[in-house]
Amino acid sequence: MSFKFCSIASGSSGNCEYIETNNTRILVDAGLSGKKIQAGLQSIDVDPKKLNGILVTHEHKDHIKGAGILSRRFNIPIYANNNTWEAMREYLGKLDDENIKIINNNDNFEIGNIGIDTFSTSHDAVDSLGYSLNYKNKKISIVTDTGIITEDMKSKIKDSDLLMLESNHDIEMLKIGAYPYYLKKRILSEKGHLSNEDAGNLIAEIFKDKFQKIFLGHLSRENNFPELAYQTVVNIMTEKGIKLNKDIDLVVANRSDPTVFCIV
Repeated sequence: MSFKFCSIASGSSGNCEYIETNNTRILVDAGLSGKKIQAGLQSIDVDPKKLNGILVTHEHKDHIKGAGILSRRFNIPIYANNNTWEAMREYLGKLDDENIKIINNNDNFEIGNIGIDTFSTSHDAVDSLGYSLNYKNKKISIVTDTGIITEDMKSKIKDSDLLMLESNHDIEMLKIGAYPYYLKKRILSEKGHLSNEDAGNLIAEIFKDKFQKIFLGHLSRENNFPELAYQTVVNIMTEKGIKLNKDIDLVVANRSDPTVFCIV
């Protein structure tokens, strides 16, 4: 049976990733309107009623906007750590107690036949998480909204068959752009976001002679564009002797619409 992934949307205005096996369907984040997420799922022939859970990385609205609506509409459990629950509860609205699932950082648990590993990320949220999802001998990892990559994070995402990785900004575009100084400082900090260069260097560091599918995600609309993110990462991989389409398949996730349905 196949392990499937689709980015419903990935960007500063909304994030939602979809993972599927033969009998389990999970969203990682639900940062669009419920209507938009439903439309995105239906565009890839997924019935929202069959979702088994929503994993939340952190409480920022571009990651939780539609979570409460979907949970109420389709009776879907929402998984997040305690600090994130405390920060986002008022924004989600009233939920059934059975759909409030509190997890711990570095937990290992299962939803259906998907094994889930959690790990802490470094972002200006109360307690942000990344996720690795495992099915049979395949692994999908999702790392967005982090200013740095720690050794613990590297250990959790290594040997991923598919990696969804933040490639938020081009450093020079950000520096000369219109953002106020405090916001530029935040984005460039250890609690901010990964740059295109950060993404390329991480891919080169953790690549271990295993063909991988890489999705670049969470691109800034103001401080990046898809072609620049793609080429920056390709240039770094080429310098390190990693061959595009032979060692790695590289895709830039669409900011607002579903990206190609990928099978690992």
